[in-house]
Amino acid sequence: MNIQSLPLNLAIFGIAAIVIAIIGTQMAKVTDQLADKTGLGEAIMGAIFLGGSTSLSGIVTSVTAAASGHPELAVSNAVGGIAAQTAFLAIADIFYRKANLEHAAASVANLVQGTLLMSLLAIPLLATSTPQVSLWGIHPASIILIGAYVFGLRLVTQAQENKMWLPRPTQLTNVEESPPDQSSTPLGTLWVKFLIYALLIAISGYLIAQAGLNIAFVTGISESVVGGLLTAVSTALPELVITVAAVRRGALTLAVGGVIGGNCFDLLLLAFSDIAYSGESIYTAIANRQIFIMALTILMTGILLLGLLQRQEKGIGNIGFESVLILLLYLTSVVFLFTP
Repeated sequence: MNIQSLPLNLAIFGIAAIVIAIIGTQMAKVTDQLADKTGLGEAIMGAIFLGGSTSLSGIVTSVTAAASGHPELAVSNAVGGIAAQTAFLAIADIFYRKANLEHAAASVANLVQGTLLMSLLAIPLLATSTPQVSLWGIHPASIILIGAYVFGLRLVTQAQENKMWLPRPTQLTNVEESPPDQSSTPLGTLWVKFLIYALLIAISGYLIAQAGLNIAFVTGISESVVGGLLTAVSTALPELVITVAAVRRGALTLAVGGVIGGNCFDLLLLAFSDIAYSGESIYTAIANRQIFIMALTILMTGILLLGLLQRQEKGIGNIGFESVLILLLYLTSVVFLFTP
């Protein structure tokens, strides 16, 4: 979608954002109901279904950029989206006034997901410092990424089912309950609604990303800034809306699991982009700015895990120390990316 008119792109961006705000709220409600009716729980629904569906627009943006010969944009969009979504979780903490979000949403499944995310982030970093070999035009790191993600999801499921570790409950802990009669809507109808909402979110997210690209190219901003900030934040907008909606519904584990699970899924964008890229390897396009974003995301995720483990009840402005640090780090990264 190559539209050079700045006002038209701004209009497309605004309309798509409004659609996401409306549909995202409904999607959070349906996902919460599905978590109860299927018995999968909020953490699993957030990690697999919610996180995956909200990442569709990011996949289209990165794969399209890679196939069009813009590997730097594809990589920046993928890793920049992960950093943005982590910052969005800190923003969601502001909307939960009863306690620190990471305290109330204590879940071993979310801890496993956070650890998985840090492990997955290390793979492309290692790929940048190893020989750029390929198998049928695909770097081995892409195959490892997909395999590690599937294995990690299995660990998350086992952690949810076996419950070998449990957070100590407090008066402010959000207890996930699954009453069988919570919703009279049939399970099949809920799945149909979820798929329709996911499709609308994906289309709207894609339009936002494309409008952001057009705005950036018209103004002459570099691909690193376009991917790392503009399209990354644009394609992560559905996560922000749905996360805040889930927090306001009290589905805290779903909110945290959706962000961390979506971040894990977003790293597969590198593997998909590597497959779509006709050049040597997508990992050759990982430059200092992309390495900075990945290292920053590892740091932000580590701080998030510390918050989930520490479980501070109250903090500065009624949000946890981890949310304050994550927001400061992300704002600092924005300044760095705009610095020549």
